[in-house]
Amino acid sequence: MTSDSADIYDPSTTVYKKARRQYLKTTRNRSKDVDLEWTPFRAAEKRYKARFPPPDLSNVLDLAPTGRGHDALRGGWKGRCDAVEVSEITLRGETHPQARAFAVPHVPGLVLLPSFVSPQDQKRLVRWSLEDQARHPNDTNLDAHYILPKEGLWNAHAYSQSYPSTHALVVQPKASVGGVIASEVNVPGPRQLISNTPANADNFSSLLTSPKSPPPPSPSAIPCTPSSLIPRLRWANIGWFYHWGTKQYDFTKGKGQVADVVREVCKNAVEAVTWQEVFGGSKEGDDWGEDDWRSWHETYEPDAGIVNFYQTKDTLMGHVDRSEVCATSPLVSISLGNAAILLMGGLTRDTEPIPILLRSGDVVIMSGPGCRRAYHGVPRVLENTLPPHFDSTDGELEGDWEPFKAYMQTTRININVRQVFPKGFEPDLRA
Repeated sequence: MTSDSADIYDPSTTVYKKARRQYLKTTRNRSKDVDLEWTPFRAAEKRYKARFPPPDLSNVLDLAPTGRGHDALRGGWKGRCDAVEVSEITLRGETHPQARAFAVPHVPGLVLLPSFVSPQDQKRLVRWSLEDQARHPNDTNLDAHYILPKEGLWNAHAYSQSYPSTHALVVQPKASVGGVIASEVNVPGPRQLISNTPANADNFSSLLTSPKSPPPPSPSAIPCTPSSLIPRLRWANIGWFYHWGTKQYDFTKGKGQVADVVREVCKNAVEAVTWQEVFGGSKEGDDWGEDDWRSWHETYEPDAGIVNFYQTKDTLMGHVDRSEVCATSPLVSISLGNAAILLMGGLTRDTEPIPILLRSGDVVIMSGPGCRRAYHGVPRVLENTLPPHFDSTDGELEGDWEPFKAYMQTTRININVRQVFPKGFEPDLRA
């Protein structure tokens, strides 16, 4: 356990006293009964998000011992491999010798593959996420507010770090550029939560033609260097373009690419699972629609997704994915960098969620009607948990790894990819 992580448990240390003062300051006006109004999912979010007292992970499912050595415990954070009931399932085809897969009976369709992605491929995916995907023509969260360099924000940052005296690029905010109408500028205020209509084959035409206006630029954005914007990068689009304002896909933009480096990991994961052991004993109902888990080995084709960039103080609120027409095919999620806690709930926030500790290289598959429509979120990224292989700078693959190494010290990258349309569905995109 790192010094700061250990000190937070010792009342005699400065770290503990500072955290306690901050906690008392922020909670002094809070009603004693406020937690009585929280749903079980919200209560779990609060519990694991808390900086003081530090969260107890004894009830968190942690499959690290099944696929790693002692280095998985970096940072001192660890849960228990028996905290939640799991059942090991058979892996098909060629996988690396230590690969294992587990189903979670409490959430039918949830499959965990600890250490599925090799250390070398983890670093390759980090490079791809920053160098290749977080750039034009793929949308990022910063595109709405800044005129980003065509070569991509990361590449501009890396170049300016290598040649600081000759590459002093300044990124201009969109709100300061002529042609932006005042009414189109985003006015700060309370965050508006959006509850979108679940997509399906019957309402696809109406969702296709619903207005999807571009997000307004922030009026408070100021000129910045690429390096100062990098910590504010939160997501980059993959494949079909996702419209965050409506939580629907904007098919009018066409279909972006799903890079082979990501597609292969996702398809290999889905093809490796013996789905008979996951769904073979379940009762199938109408919620499956035209989809059939028996054919996923042949029909699964990822065509949309998001790269999420988390800093260690970031969270992802509990939510449900309702945007895909196919609400049952596998959603594959790849964890890179610092570890995090995933909360996996049920069809409402009133279901007590299962906490799962995800480490770099882990793959999660959410599949089937019960799991794909379940509430899930990430209340905590665990600091100081970057695996040792991210520190390495030797070998041909590494090259200029130093900027990535520095960035990943406080970062978790999550690549999640899904299939928008079910087998046999031919969307009419002419609208």
